[in-house]
Amino acid sequence: MSHRLKVVIVGAGIVGAATARVLARSGCDVVVVDRGASAGGTSSAGEGNILVSDKGPGAELRLTQRSLAAWARVREELRDELPSGFPDLEFEQKGGLVAATTDAGAAALLDFAATQRTAGVTAEVVDDRRAHELEPDLTRDLTAAVFYPQDAQVQPVIATEALLAAARRHGARVRQGVEILGPVLAHQTITGVRTSAGTLPADAVVIAAGPWSGEVAARFGVTLPVRPRRGTVLVTSRMRQRVFHKVYDADYVGAVGSGAADLMVSSVVESTAAGTVLIGSSRERRGFDDRIEARVLAALAAKALLLFPFLADVQVMRAYGGFRPFVPDHLPVIGEDPRQPGLWHATGHEGAGIGLSLATADLLHDQLLEGGAAGEFRPDRPTLLPHLEGATA
Repeated sequence: MSHRLKVVIVGAGIVGAATARVLARSGCDVVVVDRGASAGGTSSAGEGNILVSDKGPGAELRLTQRSLAAWARVREELRDELPSGFPDLEFEQKGGLVAATTDAGAAALLDFAATQRTAGVTAEVVDDRRAHELEPDLTRDLTAAVFYPQDAQVQPVIATEALLAAARRHGARVRQGVEILGPVLAHQTITGVRTSAGTLPADAVVIAAGPWSGEVAARFGVTLPVRPRRGTVLVTSRMRQRVFHKVYDADYVGAVGSGAADLMVSSVVESTAAGTVLIGSSRERRGFDDRIEARVLAALAAKALLLFPFLADVQVMRAYGGFRPFVPDHLPVIGEDPRQPGLWHATGHEGAGIGLSLATADLLHDQLLEGGAAGEFRPDRPTLLPHLEGATA
């Protein structure tokens, strides 16, 4: 390009990393700024999910379907972009098994799976025998089960660092320990950003700061309804593999889609490559309070035992938590802010940011460099504007 578009990306998590890579590959002059370490926030506190099983027909599901294709492509591209010996992304299309243990849960699960199939999701209703072939240690108190072979997982920290390393190879710079203070404006258009380490020129600024995006947006004079939603995960000691897929109870979809502030717990259980078992998941809106509480851990453990009774005899090694970027309508905020020319958003993915990072980056690439085109992705409504209805600059 005759003029290299200068882009400052705020946030060195996986969404910011993916965006940096795709823009740098296209010749943009990219700087990633983070007040902490790369992959030091939400990207380090998740399980690396790329799920279709928890999404009904609509914009987010189509974005997920695009993401699955993007992960297959980018994994191959990274083989040429990263030095030999770089850790494997641990991408695994392990599949997900959703189990119901009540009649009401079974009816809701089967209805939900039927709507998903109309949108191209492979949702296989399995009988008791097949469910236990997939997961021999699963509870015998099943009322229904659906298998989702498209569900996948990636190691989130390694994936973030891989995308950042590839972005650097294409000329991007990463500035850690640098805080954004506000914009530099000329005729109400962004021409740069003020930081704790000086001023950076910018034709465009992308806020990809996860649950902190609302705070960053306020420094640019705009209101963005992204808030933290707390989650906690239990980690067991290492054992021989006894959980072979991502397994969760039928209540999980309702917990994901709820906007309630109070604690919600549903059972999500899966093994890791290291031999541990991860047990989630909780959702609670309590600001940036990062305490790990016994009441939450007890609720997680109790829910997990409903799916896998053998876990009663397994030792818990540790617990960790993090903050998901919550938006009231549960749709990510992707696109240019009409209230501030030059300001772009890539946030609000809640618990799906790992999986949706690549497709989000592709959307921003198309919008920034191709005048608003969004490739094959056609949401039911604009990706950004509905979040801003009633908001003031």
